Amino acid sequence: MYKVLIADDESIVIDALKFIINSNYENECVIETANTGRKVIEQAEYFRPDIVFMDIQMPGINGIEAMREIRKSNDNIIFIVVSAFVKFDYAKDAIDIGVLEYINKPINKNEIVETLKKAMEKVDQTKSKRSEDLANKEKLEIVTPIIENGFIYSLIYQNNNSEDLNNYKTLLGIEEEAGYIMSLQFGDANERESMKNPIGSSVRLQKEYSRIKAVIKSFFRCCVGAMMGNMILIFVPMAVSGQDDEYEMRVSIIDNARKMTRELGNVFDARFRVGIGSIHELDNLVESYNEAMRSLSYNSSDSVVHVKDMPILCNFDEDYPINTERTLFKCIEEGNVNKSTYYAKEFFDWMLDKHRENIMDVKLKVLEFVLRAENIGFESGGMVYHFNMRSEYLDTINSIVAYDQLYEWFLVKINNVCHNISTKKEESSVDIIRNAKEYIESNYSKDLILDDVSKEFKISPYYFSKLFKKRTGNTFIEYLTMIRIEKAKQLLRNTTKSMKEICMEIGYSDANYFSRTFKKNVGVTPSEYKEGKD
Repeated sequence: MYKVLIADDESIVIDALKFIINSNYENECVIETANTGRKVIEQAEYFRPDIVFMDIQMPGINGIEAMREIRKSNDNIIFIVVSAFVKFDYAKDAIDIGVLEYINKPINKNEIVETLKKAMEKVDQTKSKRSEDLANKEKLEIVTPIIENGFIYSLIYQNNNSEDLNNYKTLLGIEEEAGYIMSLQFGDANERESMKNPIGSSVRLQKEYSRIKAVIKSFFRCCVGAMMGNMILIFVPMAVSGQDDEYEMRVSIIDNARKMTRELGNVFDARFRVGIGSIHELDNLVESYNEAMRSLSYNSSDSVVHVKDMPILCNFDEDYPINTERTLFKCIEEGNVNKSTYYAKEFFDWMLDKHRENIMDVKLKVLEFVLRAENIGFESGGMVYHFNMRSEYLDTINSIVAYDQLYEWFLVKINNVCHNISTKKEESSVDIIRNAKEYIESNYSKDLILDDVSKEFKISPYYFSKLFKKRTGNTFIEYLTMIRIEKAKQLLRNTTKSMKEICMEIGYSDANYFSRTFKKNVGVTPSEYKEGKD
């Protein structure tokens, strides 16, 4: 139904317009009337019309001023001016206000009908756009939390490449290359201000997740992860700060977090605590996550704990290359020989530059790094641990007198670990894809989807999809289609089965879809192929 408001000081004009509208759009319009400028403004407020027929010359507030006033609270209303006054100034004002048509009195029935039809179409377009905007907003409300959650866990677990992370950043409008993690924990409070009943509180507050997220975002520009039990992870993007303003920034973050936990506690009748990690670059954000979790375990009576306020925090010499060390071991975990070699050399060069005269300290650090690297190799399954495999390490280290010999020994050990890890990963991925291809070839006739295959080999669909594409050069669906088409070609050449039977036998339930897919891949329809027109 369209809401139509007729504003004119002549009752005969109002009656005529009502008659024309009801005669042509009887069941489509609800009509209200007004005979003064003030009354039309008041009625527009409660009636909220879609379309207004407005006379310009009315008692009190004229039509132009009335339209201006109504427009302040309703951008979408459509005005149609019906007036006996043909003045340039009025026409100019009407254009400025956004009047659809300017109709001269005496009114013409056909002109009114056509103009009203045009106004109705415009109302429909506006409502359709509004509905579409709301639908898009609703979709965004559903999708954004999923994207934010995926981004946070990609940063923490580093299971995406730089292109994937850049896509996340683009979708979320994040430009910063660094940030920090906050870990928000909640539960019921007791007299000692410690956390209790984490399971019960997580069940109770699960339905309040959207509201909790809204409160968090009112204090921080951030990405909010999904609720996991009684914990929510939060990523706050930041620029890398210098040492000069680090303290002030930390105080500001803590103060804001305290205000946030108080607000959450007041709104949701629970106790909230926050552990805050320090600022790290995105490719090393797992450190901030570890710091945030460690902060939560310290001094449970505090509502907010920043990792740099913990007395147990390990500190380093001001010039110690901790980022180089962390990056080196991250590259070792990935089995990246080239990058590991680069960062191993960078760290070794730093030791020679700063501590060349302390050869025993350099040897100890080299031995420490080799042992740590090998432990990563053991844990990844890339190396087999033997109790006496390191029996000569101390003698070897002690016998070395030149730094180039020490560096060579260091590099050989690091490269061996990386090679073993990468080889193991390579063998594992090759085995997975070989077995996956065999599984597809044995089950192509079923209603097979990627999730089924990835579940069969107990790896995530996302990782399986990337690995399959990398190893085969095809996506899962491309490979499955290729297998099905080859089987279909064999059946078309060597059997007398009907097209429907062949279609069902190779895993397609829709014969038309099969035919389109076959032609797309082979260049001819199944029937043409069977007739030898390939």
